[in-house]
Order: sequence, then C-alpha cells, then structure tokens
Amino acid sequence: MSQLFSPIELGKTQLSNRIVVAPMCQYSAVDGNATDWHLMHLGSMAMSGAGLVILEATAVEPEGRITPGCLGLWNDDNELALARVLSAIRKVSSAKLFIQLAHAGRKAASARPWEGAQQLPEAATTWPTYAPSAIPHNEHETPPHALDTAGLARIKQAFVDAAKRAERLGLDGIELHAAHGYLLHEFLSPVANHRKDAYGGSLENRMRFVIEVFQAIRDAVKPEMTVGIRISACDWVDGGWTVEESAELAKQLKNLGCDFIDVSSGGVSSAQKIKLGPGYQVPMARAIKAAAGMPTMAVGLITEPEQAENILQAGDADMIALARGMLYDPRWGWHAAAALGATASAPPQYWRCQPRELKHLFDNATTGQR
Repeated sequence: MSQLFSPIELGKTQLSNRIVVAPMCQYSAVDGNATDWHLMHLGSMAMSGAGLVILEATAVEPEGRITPGCLGLWNDDNELALARVLSAIRKVSSAKLFIQLAHAGRKAASARPWEGAQQLPEAATTWPTYAPSAIPHNEHETPPHALDTAGLARIKQAFVDAAKRAERLGLDGIELHAAHGYLLHEFLSPVANHRKDAYGGSLENRMRFVIEVFQAIRDAVKPEMTVGIRISACDWVDGGWTVEESAELAKQLKNLGCDFIDVSSGGVSSAQKIKLGPGYQVPMARAIKAAAGMPTMAVGLITEPEQAENILQAGDADMIALARGMLYDPRWGWHAAAALGATASAPPQYWRCQPRELKHLFDNATTGQR
C-alpha cells in the first residue's frame, strides 16, 4: 500500500493522504483582500488530489506584507473577502484547508517578483519595516526599525487576532511562518538578531519570541484547531541558524502543543550558499523528526511520485509538501496515485476523465453515461 496515500492525523485534523499543497505567495491581493485570482488558484489546488492545502503567507498586519499584493487577515474586509473564497472551495472539495500566518519583518515593502522583487524605493514612506535589529537584509536597503517592547506586544497580538479570524473562517489549521528570512526567522537567526536583551544572544533568548507567539496562538484558539509551524532548518551561512538549533526549537514547541513542523531552509541572508538537488532539504526534515518525534513535512525539489513515496517509506518525513510542482501539474495527486497504484479523490464531474487502463483511479467513481 502506498504510504503517500495513507491517512494521517495532525492534531485533531484527519488528512485523507500525505500530499500537501505548500503555501505559495500569489501577490494578487488588494489591500490584503483575496480576489478572484485566489478563488481560481486555490480552487485548482483544492482539486489536485492533495489531502491538505495551505493558503499562502498571510500578513497579520499591513506592515507585515512582503509586497503590496500580499494576502492579509488583519481586518474585517480581509476576513470577508477570504470567506467568499473558502466558501466556494468547500462546496467542491473535501481537502483540508490551513492558513499560514506571517509577518515579513525586514523583507517587507518589496516589489512583486515580476516587478523586480526589490525593496520599494519609497519603502520608508509606503510602510515602515520592523525587525529584531536595525540591520537591512541587503546593504543598499532602508534599515528596519528595531522592535521595542511595545512593538513586540503589538505584533504578538496581531498574530493572535489573525488566528481568531482564521478560526471564525472555519479553517482547519494554522501554520506559523518562521522561515525564509521573515520576522520570526529573523529572531531565531544570529545573522539578523543582534539584540542584547532577553530576545537576543543565546539560543534560549533567540527562540523566545517565536515560542511566545506560538503559545499565544495556541492559547487563543480552540483545542481542536491544528497549529503547526514552518521553519528554515538552517541559514546556509556560516554563523547562522542551524539544524541542531531547529531540532531544539521543535522539541520545545512540541511540549507546547505544536501539531506539526514544516521543514524548509534559507532566506535570511543574500550571502547564503544553498546546495540544490532533488530533495535537498529532506535530511534536515529527517534530523528534526528524529529529535522531536513530531509529524514532519518535507519540501523542496520533490517532484516525482516515486521520490515522494520513498521519502515516506524511509521514515524521513510524514508528509510531502509541493509548491512549484503543483503549479506545473495541478493534478499532481491524480498522477501520483496512478503511478503508485493508489486511488485519488476527484469531483464526480471529472470521473469520466480517468483513462480506461486506470478505471479504478478515483474513489467511488462511476463513469456510466446516457
């Protein structure tokens, strides 16, 4: 039996299989509001055959957006716009839906990728950027504001408020974004965190704000709400955040009720030297899973069904998250089931598309016609 198509429970959320659509920024929101693009994009991803779809990085305050087009969940308009999208998806798909709550930190106020992806020239007046320390991501950029006590409290409350909105929207879970060089990752990494107070210096201090935000979210939502985290397991920079430190963070979060960990890497420094290759982040997921014993997602250049299956069979991870691969092949889950001799879920309107040699590909499919 295929491990990829076996069920798994994350907290109180039961997934029908272990394929996850990873969060993918679309840069297509208006003032944080989801648009028709999100309806079409997420609707497509929800019919991919994946058991779980995680919505893109969603800013908890306006200043937390990477770009002016980033999704947000800081006010009633944001909540209402996203409700429309989620309502439509639920009518046609049984996939579980999580949201990734995020704050871009010093990497905020940037142009969309197809517009250059650089910090906006007017960033200082468009909206201020915030970080653990007043150190820009790149030397030519405007230095961020180092967060004071009031700023830390404001942002932690923003995460809590967004989590409560996510719960009201009926989302199945929350993924806290502490990866890719954004605010929470910046607190973890010595590259971006040069603080001298209780939030900087030692590993315990650098983990403090991430743990506080996680605990605040966990306490704010009902016990049935699944809450996990995405991390960059290492910075790929000498003197940066390490896999060993990630494992320690995972162990502490597990004790606080963290339901899963999504293991990525890099993003905090333009000096990073990433050694790319198929499944290049899988060894990090394996190490963190072994240390913490928490349900673990592997992500990064995992493109083939057999590759995904082998990772799970080896015990290196418990779930496989795909991003670019899903954009390239929005029916990746169907094709993976066909390759692995498993079955996939599809809406009845599509049952007649299965090839004759794969007539049992879809669960409970009947293809009779007049």
